[in-house]
Amino acid sequence: MSRKHRHEEHEEHVDESWLIPYADLLTLLLALFIVLYSMNSVDIKKFEEMSQAFNVALSNGTGILENTAIVKTGDDNGKKQDEEGSQEDKKEDKKEEEAREALMKKEQEDLEKLKKQIDAYIKKNGLTTDLETKLNLSQLMITISDNALFAPAQANVKPEAEELATAIGKMLQQYPDYEVIVSGHTDDTPISTVFFKSNWDLSSMRAIRFMDILLENKQLKPERFSAIGYGEYRPVADNKTVAGRAKNRRVEVSIIHTYADSASTQQLNVTK
Repeated sequence: MSRKHRHEEHEEHVDESWLIPYADLLTLLLALFIVLYSMNSVDIKKFEEMSQAFNVALSNGTGILENTAIVKTGDDNGKKQDEEGSQEDKKEDKKEEEAREALMKKEQEDLEKLKKQIDAYIKKNGLTTDLETKLNLSQLMITISDNALFAPAQANVKPEAEELATAIGKMLQQYPDYEVIVSGHTDDTPISTVFFKSNWDLSSMRAIRFMDILLENKQLKPERFSAIGYGEYRPVADNKTVAGRAKNRRVEVSIIHTYADSASTQQLNVTK
């Protein structure tokens, strides 16, 4: 008896073809989220490179990422806003510069006027050999010979010289907002007395004593004044001659520009 072979029926395989479009959809959604996230960036070149890569991978070179008009439009708007902001900044900078130049011009006019007043006083009182004025881009400087103010090796202002200090203080009261520095200078002859152990002491005290008389004028602002002694270390002439040493013994009253050009001021300080 022949045995019949019985073929077992195989179960039908579940159709999984739906997974392909489903996976494609998820991939596209992922790509969309990445695109949305990257839209915050203003780097067009990088976006275009990424767009091309996604298009090639997902749609054989064409697809939804091909159009970058939205990003470009945003970038153009950003550039426009940046340009407008830059123009506004430039306008503000120009206004500030114009205001500063106006103040510098006003200061220069003030100090020129003050110089003329002091020069007129010097000429009227026959002090041309003892006083001189010099105006530059950083300051108006009044230089006073020590002979006009002090006895040798002394720091107290002579009674007859107090009138000079008072007159200078009266002229300065017209310009109370300027910084004023009073500096004392000596020659290089060493000094050592009961009152002054060095030229540092003598020059400092002379500056302070002269400033004291200036500040007897209550119209002046003490906070705008300072005194300093340089000893023999800022000479303006050769200490090897009598005339040179006489020039070096002096008191300087400097009225400082508030809005002077910093580069010009530094250059003047270096060459001084």
